[in-house]
Formats: sequence, structure tokens, C-alpha cells
Amino acid sequence: MSEIKPYERFECAPGLRLQAHERLAELHYANINRRLDRLEEMMERLEKRLWLTVYGVVAVILAQAFQSFLVAVP
Repeated sequence: MSEIKPYERFECAPGLRLQAHERLAELHYANINRRLDRLEEMMERLEKRLWLTVYGVVAVILAQAFQSFLVAVP
């Protein structure tokens, strides 16, 4: 006799729109995450430069203090 066929899936306009929207949202999130990663890397480099500048200024101040101490003490 005949077998009962299960329902065949077919693509419809609302389903395709939903899939397209999900794919677009996924691309947006991936792009945002990539931009955030780049921003974090740039912030880390900026922080390293800032600390290097701070340590440089402190080193100059200490060197000047040490030099003035050497001049004051014969």
C-alpha cells in the first residue's frame, strides 16, 4: 500500500526574511566584536606608552634631585 509521506519542508518568504535577518545580525555582532578587539589592543598599547612616559618623567625628576644632591654635598 502507500506510505504516508512526512511533510516536506519548503521555503517561504517570511522564513527567508527571518534567516536573512539572523545572518545579518550575526555579521553585525562579528563586526562589532572585531572592532572591540582592535580597540582593546589600541588601548593596551596606549596604556603601555602612558606608563613609559610616567616612568620617564619620574626618572628625570629623580636624576635631577640626585644631581642637585651631589652638587650640594662636597
